[in-house]
Amino acid sequence: MTTTDHRTSPALGTTTAPGQRPHLHDRGLLRLADAVLQPGFVGTVPPDWLRRRLNDGLGGVVLFARNIVDLDQVAALNAALVAENPDVIIAVDEESGDVTRLDVEHGSRRPGNHALGAVDDPALTEAVAADIGAQLAAAGITLDYAPAADVNNNPANPVIGVRSFGGDPDLVARHTAAWIRGLQSTGVAACAKHFPGHGDTGVDSHHGLPIIEVDAARLGQVELPPFTAAIDAGVRSIMTAHLLVPALDPERPATMSRSVLIDLLREQLGFKGLVVTDGIEMASVSQRYGLGGAAALAIAGGADAICVGGESADEAVVELLRTSIVDAVVSGELPESRLAEAASRVATFAAESAALRGARAAAASQWHAADRPEVGLAAARRALRVTGAGTLPLTGPAHVVEFGVATNLAIEARTPWGVGAPLKELRPDTTVVRLDEHAGLADVLAGADGRIPVLVCRDPHRHPWLARLIEAVVAARPETVVVEMGVAAGEPIGAVHLATYGAAAVCGQAAAEALAGSAR
Repeated sequence: MTTTDHRTSPALGTTTAPGQRPHLHDRGLLRLADAVLQPGFVGTVPPDWLRRRLNDGLGGVVLFARNIVDLDQVAALNAALVAENPDVIIAVDEESGDVTRLDVEHGSRRPGNHALGAVDDPALTEAVAADIGAQLAAAGITLDYAPAADVNNNPANPVIGVRSFGGDPDLVARHTAAWIRGLQSTGVAACAKHFPGHGDTGVDSHHGLPIIEVDAARLGQVELPPFTAAIDAGVRSIMTAHLLVPALDPERPATMSRSVLIDLLREQLGFKGLVVTDGIEMASVSQRYGLGGAAALAIAGGADAICVGGESADEAVVELLRTSIVDAVVSGELPESRLAEAASRVATFAAESAALRGARAAAASQWHAADRPEVGLAAARRALRVTGAGTLPLTGPAHVVEFGVATNLAIEARTPWGVGAPLKELRPDTTVVRLDEHAGLADVLAGADGRIPVLVCRDPHRHPWLARLIEAVVAARPETVVVEMGVAAGEPIGAVHLATYGAAAVCGQAAAEALAGSAR
């Protein structure tokens, strides 16, 4: 993302000179602006600047994988944040599946939404979400930026994919509601995203501005039902999408659009809870409006809290956002009443969270209990789909080839994935290599003599080089097994085809068990 010219917003027409602090502004305005910010930071303990700002009324904090080592450490970190501001909202983006923060080092212990949608058992989805909530409660988290309620009806979508329950609005709606019920039963707030729906896009909003070219009737039939279900289920927050929906607002992205956030979300759908922006530094909005301008426009458009810090995570960014919001009020382009309303919703959310401390304590105790069931692996096993004329378990040693492809920024690059490591645990004679788009047929087959090729991939339908290479390997070695760990699109290929519907650690484990013949 760009980090230049963040202090000038052509949309707002306000400018703050570098280094200028709003010391002449009313202190009440500064506190209102502080209240609506949810910044990130660097480190595994709170930096001094964050402690100081929390003590002065900063409303929230968002944690990223860089802040998390293990459960004990993050619980201590969050206790330190609460010591500075007992009302602080502590958020994290824990979808589980491919997008995990608490399990970033070892891979998620639960499958993601797409696998749960493939099983289509709302009771299972609710149980998995409750398990997530118990872990979050034990960590001291009060707000989870999940679930993704997007209907992934565009298989080429580069940013949603397995983060969605599927491509059918009714399926997504019932599992969104179940997920919210499960998570919120633990006292941790859910956040349905990305409103009004990011499923039918071919652009990653981390890098550019997607445009949803559908009419209002189609939105009502496809994109909106999961959010309606979320509201009916009592979801406590909703996250905006950085995308343009011309049928609703031809000029402003949803994050900054009163037509989307006020007219549609508040008035038509009746949502009363907290509206949080997606990361405000994402290029889809920051390149057009500047970082500070985007934040001020979002509050003016109806958002209540600004998420920032995935890429911009220091005190200067927090100061910039606060200054930009206050300057917009002083200039008259952001009504003070709108800022006060946003801050009031943050305070209401914080009060509700405080009232749920007992529920979170009970959930945390359950998480630490010795007999806690491991629902995630059971769910991954249920999601696994095996097709093809070949047979399992494998009749000989495997040569596993895992194909690396670029993933979106929501997925931590260092999070382990694949089938090779768990299969090698079960079958020590397994060999494993990881290749990329520069590989050819000879590279794949090298080391496969006397072994069964097992090709492990994500979304080959979105990567033509990968689809072609898999077809070439299967043609050369018809006994090849293919394991798809993404959105399974198109006809299955290989003597045996395994679809895991996600690349979480438990998905790889379930596939490895099937290959080795130790599935339960």
